[in-house]
Amino acid sequence: MEGRHLESVDLGGRQWKAIGPERAIGCVVDPACEVVSPGLIVHHEFKRFTIGEPDGSLSTRVQALAQTLTTAGFDAPVRDNIRWNVWLKLWGNACFNPISLLTLATLDRITAEPGLRGVCVAVMGECRRVAQALQVDIPESMIERRLNVAGSAAGHKMSMLQDLERGRSLELEALVAAVQELGRLTATPTPALDILLALAQERGKQAGLYP
Repeated sequence: MEGRHLESVDLGGRQWKAIGPERAIGCVVDPACEVVSPGLIVHHEFKRFTIGEPDGSLSTRVQALAQTLTTAGFDAPVRDNIRWNVWLKLWGNACFNPISLLTLATLDRITAEPGLRGVCVAVMGECRRVAQALQVDIPESMIERRLNVAGSAAGHKMSMLQDLERGRSLELEALVAAVQELGRLTATPTPALDILLALAQERGKQAGLYP
């Protein structure tokens, strides 16, 4: 929202003030990876890094970044509306990650088991309505497509489940609470997400990984 920062991801606007939006290039990271030890990351699947300027321009720097990533062997499409792609990725993160934390299920299980898939559909629908309130319109049909693509990553553990298993702090604020905060700012109800977040926060507290 114009002139606002999210307390869930930028407490007191410290990042906005210290780094500044002019230093930011939007990026959606698709690779399914696992941090097996400090400095050692195993890449399982996908190689696309979708990038774009926050203002939608085709700047010299975003073209240079795309070229660098492509030269390194990655797919790096440049989009003129990176917020659309960010929201589509966030749909999945807002449900896949806390569900994996609560159930220990891998991504293919989360998207295939009817009950868990139903929770995903409900949460993604709420995320879609929050995005719409912010003038980011993604077709509802993308929910099933997002689920089906995610389900192809057989056996993949979401980052939050990896963090739980390795005793690392949980990214609940950035991946789930941010959507809740935006929902409240836009007067958009998120009842399913609210329940999922409350359960995930308590799970994190019990494990000593969430404040």
